[in-house]
Formats: sequence, structure tokens, C-alpha cells
Amino acid sequence: MESGFGSDFGGSSGGKLDPGLIMEQVKVQIAVANAQELLQRMTDKCFRKCIGKPGGSLDNSEQKCIAMCMDRYMDAWNTVSRAYNSRLQRERANM
Repeated sequence: MESGFGSDFGGSSGGKLDPGLIMEQVKVQIAVANAQELLQRMTDKCFRKCIGKPGGSLDNSEQKCIAMCMDRYMDAWNTVSRAYNSRLQRERANM
């Protein structure tokens, strides 16, 4: 039964799907989705925190607030990501 996914996932392997290639593509799609979610959440939170009256441009204090908010958000994200990855590695090692 030909699924029609050969051109998207399996390349030219005669209609057979390459599970390794599919997993890599899924990982890339998940990473892109995570990056998009991070950017959206950071934008929403920092906008609510820093922008009092939306207008045509940002004043100096709003620009500084946005920059600092985004820096703090990214620092927190990176800290949580490192802790999460470390925990996953420990759990894999204990299996």
C-alpha cells in the first residue's frame, strides 16, 4: 500500500519510508514549533509588561523595558531547558 509520503519523508528509496529520516524531520518540526511558541509567549508577556499605551513607536523607556524583559525571559528559558535536559540525561543513564 503506497501512502504517498515517499516524496515528503522517504526520498527516492523506492516508496519505502526511512524511519530515521522521518524522526529527524519530526524533531526539526518540534524544534520550530517550540521556538515559535517561545517567541509568542515572550512577545505577549513583555508587551503587557512594558507597553502602557500602544502607539506608532516605542519611547526610550519602553525599548529598554522590552530589551530587558526579553533578556530575562530568554535567561529563564535557557536555565529551565538546561535543567530539563540534565534531568532527562540522568533518567536515561539510570534506565
